[in-house]
Amino acid sequence: MWVAVGVLLLILSSAFLLWAPQLPGIPGKGVGAVSVFSAVLSAMALGNSLVQFLNWWRGRGAPAPAPTSTDIGTAKDILAGLVTEQWRHETALRSLGDPEPMPLPWRSTGRRELVDRPEIIARGTVAFPGLEVHIADMARNFRALRCRRLVILGGPGTGKTTLAVQLLLELLDTRQPEEPVPVLLSASRWDDRVHPRLQDWLAESLAMDYPALRAEGLGPGIPEALVARGEVLPVIDGVDELHDSARADLLGALNRSMCETDQLIITCRTEQFAESVERLGDVLTAAAVIEPQPMAPAAAADYLEACLPPVIHPGWPRVLEALRTGAAPGLAGVVSTSLGLWLVRATYIAPRVDPAPLLELGRRTPAELHDHLCDRLIPALVDAVPPVDGPAQPFRPQHAWRPEEVGRWLTYLSHQLSRGTGEPRDMAWWHLARYTPSRPIRLWAGIAIGIVVGVVFTVLTGMPVPSAVIGLLSAAVVVIMSGSWFTEAPGHADFHLRGRLPQLLGVLRDGLLVGVLGALVGWLMGSSVGGVKGGIVGARDIGLLSGIGFVVVLSLIRWVENPTTVSSARSPRSTWRADRNLTVIRIISGLVVGLMAGAIGLRAQLNPSVAIGGGLLLGLLFGLVLGSHHAWLAYKLTVPRLATRGRLPLRAMDFLEDAHRLGLLRTEGPYYQFRHVELQQHLARGHPDGEDGEAGKTARRGSGDDAASGLR
Repeated sequence: MWVAVGVLLLILSSAFLLWAPQLPGIPGKGVGAVSVFSAVLSAMALGNSLVQFLNWWRGRGAPAPAPTSTDIGTAKDILAGLVTEQWRHETALRSLGDPEPMPLPWRSTGRRELVDRPEIIARGTVAFPGLEVHIADMARNFRALRCRRLVILGGPGTGKTTLAVQLLLELLDTRQPEEPVPVLLSASRWDDRVHPRLQDWLAESLAMDYPALRAEGLGPGIPEALVARGEVLPVIDGVDELHDSARADLLGALNRSMCETDQLIITCRTEQFAESVERLGDVLTAAAVIEPQPMAPAAAADYLEACLPPVIHPGWPRVLEALRTGAAPGLAGVVSTSLGLWLVRATYIAPRVDPAPLLELGRRTPAELHDHLCDRLIPALVDAVPPVDGPAQPFRPQHAWRPEEVGRWLTYLSHQLSRGTGEPRDMAWWHLARYTPSRPIRLWAGIAIGIVVGVVFTVLTGMPVPSAVIGLLSAAVVVIMSGSWFTEAPGHADFHLRGRLPQLLGVLRDGLLVGVLGALVGWLMGSSVGGVKGGIVGARDIGLLSGIGFVVVLSLIRWVENPTTVSSARSPRSTWRADRNLTVIRIISGLVVGLMAGAIGLRAQLNPSVAIGGGLLLGLLFGLVLGSHHAWLAYKLTVPRLATRGRLPLRAMDFLEDAHRLGLLRTEGPYYQFRHVELQQHLARGHPDGEDGEAGKTARRGSGDDAASGLR
């Protein structure tokens, strides 16, 4: 990079030294000073790169020292401590082990098409027989597997992630020195196109998430060494949050990456895992596959009783007795899953409120009680999980939101999903631009840009009438060209050459042709004004500007710009950033051509401020309207309008990310989905503004319930 900087500065200083004396109003001393300063900077940059190169050359023959066994042991202890600290805090926050883990029974799946041959998975008896075992027994069953590979399946809300976290902590607590350190990672972070091998992604994730492993005292390459030696047990959570083909690709990459001694735990929803196995045509090699079983009412009552404080509300004994005796079938149906137990605990035990509605509604159907619990869930969750003060954490929001706002915004989104024509669960950030008419937004954006352009040109030129015309034309261009932005899908910039070199050569060929055409135009224009010499200068200037401008702004952008397919998208935030980065690249390309145009204007002895300022401004405008993917721009234009109407917050993506961290939303590829479809359906029955129906009541009374619960 420093070589490129030095060469660029050297070229600029030379060019300035040659051209500046021809420009009016620039004294010779100033030219010399600027040129000398640029030359010094270029020499420093080139010298720095030369020193780095010599250091590399001297050290290239000396191999890096390999970590010793002591280094590896110390690094494992450090990593185990960091992971333990991280997840103990989260389990305390989510009350996963308070007073004890949920006694939900798990057993080996009965779907033989999802699991490898039994003799490959375990020696002798079949693992995970389905008894109501303690988490310590689960860890022993895991260690008894031949390859120690486990797939945790289940439907929505059955406690897959909860079990994975509890198992991770139990394995850490009972870990022997020779055993690997379990580390939980989100499946959405793995792009198998960038890291075809599990080990490469795992090493990069360790280095990023646990920077203490890069400490100087541990020696070089510790994350890579830990992974290469099989000292890390990856616990990959949320495989179901990837899209169909991405899930199958991930399972295939796992099978290709793992050798006999590699251990693994993954979580996935049952149906999504079955679809991926069918698409791949293979199962996860040597992995045991387990699913949850319904919890007995008596076991659920015992667990809820253990969660109660020493001094309980008088209504709780009646609720627990009805649950044990079968007098509350609706309540028994709800608490047969870990989701139902969690709903009851989050909405009634944690706030310490009267449980009488559980008894009353528990005698009805499970659906009625479930709706009631969903009605109370959002205020309880928002208040129970405060935002994190520091680096992002998986289950902690990063911003403070009011419960009534969260209820209103999620109600609006659920209503839009129910009205849509696509998949009723898939909520895409670029679809927000379709939730409100785009014509007023485009009109106001065009007016704003037109005023800015007109004012800037008036200041630069001192000619208000021509500047107003230019501003009007700019506004018209924005209004017309932005018509398709609000229906476009996101894109990303792809600079890879593999398999695309012929296309790149075609781009350069087209640029050369346009440059020749521009040179011909420049020759004709220059000859008519300045004779032969003027024709040569005009051909050079116009030809270079036309050819390079065409390549940089048009052809190269078309070559770089690619749609982000659902199968290639890893998460909603990644597609949002990719489209934003593509927008930045287009803007930079436009500014480069605008700068070139400004340089040509200087050669034509235009006012420097007019040449450079006007060129950059028009280049910026040109960069904005180019291309075929403007989803990020449409999002940025739409969200303020939705925010002023109370539909969504101004930081909509931050809100969606925090709703994901709170457990209200999940992700699947580039889409957000409500984690519990029952909550989505419950909210969708309310008014889209969140002012009518049960969802609206949730939003309105959120503050009152919170105050009564004593959580605030």
